Amino acid sequence: CQGGGRRTDRNNSQIIFRKFYSNKEIIPTQTEVIFMKTVIANMEERMNKCLVSLDRNFKTIRAGRANASVLDKIQVEYYGTATPINQMAAISTPDARTLQIQPWDKTTLKEIEKAILMSDLGINPQNDGNVIRLNFPPLTEERRKELAKEVRRMSEDAKVAVRNCRRDGIDGIKALKKKNEITEDEQADGEKKVQKSTDKFVAEIDSMTADKEKEIMAI
Repeated sequence: CQGGGRRTDRNNSQIIFRKFYSNKEIIPTQTEVIFMKTVIANMEERMNKCLVSLDRNFKTIRAGRANASVLDKIQVEYYGTATPINQMAAISTPDARTLQIQPWDKTTLKEIEKAILMSDLGINPQNDGNVIRLNFPPLTEERRKELAKEVRRMSEDAKVAVRNCRRDGIDGIKALKKKNEITEDEQADGEKKVQKSTDKFVAEIDSMTADKEKEIMAI
C-alpha cells in the first residue's frame, strides 16, 4: 500500500475530513486524516480481496454435496474462446447430490462433457443428449482428510497474503513518518491500527477454515 503524495486541494481535504470525522468531537490533524486513513483503507481493501479469493477457492472444493461452484474453474472451448460453463448453460441441483447442466446450445453438450472429463473434478458426467448430470458420491474418510488438508493449505496461503498486506501497510506508514507527514505518535497509532486489522482478517480466515473443514468432515 502506498501513502501517495500530499494533497493541497482544500475542498478535497474537507471532503475527506468530513467523511471520517464528522461525528467526532476530538479532531485530529488533517495530515492524519488524509494520509494515514488512505494507507490503512488501501491495506484493508487488499486484505478483503484475500478473503474473497479464499472463499472462491473453498467453493471449488467438492465436499460430497452438489455445489455449482465446483464448475467455476472449468472452461469450454466455444467458438474459439475459453468460456465458463455457467455462461453457456443453466445449472441446477435436482437433489443434494446431483448437478444438472442444461446448455442453451445443445451442440455444446459434447464439449462441456469433454471439459468436465479433462478437469480434476473426479466425476464422470452423464450425457443423455439434452442435459448433463453429475452425481456426487459420498466422500470416503481418506478423501475427506485429504480435502481438509487442502483447505488448511489454502487458509495458510491466505494468511501469508494478509500478512504481506500488513507489511506494506507498515512500510507505508513509515514512509509517511520519514517524509515528516505524520508525527511519531501518529505513526505508533497507525501501526496499532494496522495490527488490529491484521488480527481481524486472520481471525476471519480461521473462522472460514473451521466452517469448511466442518462441512467436509460431515457425514
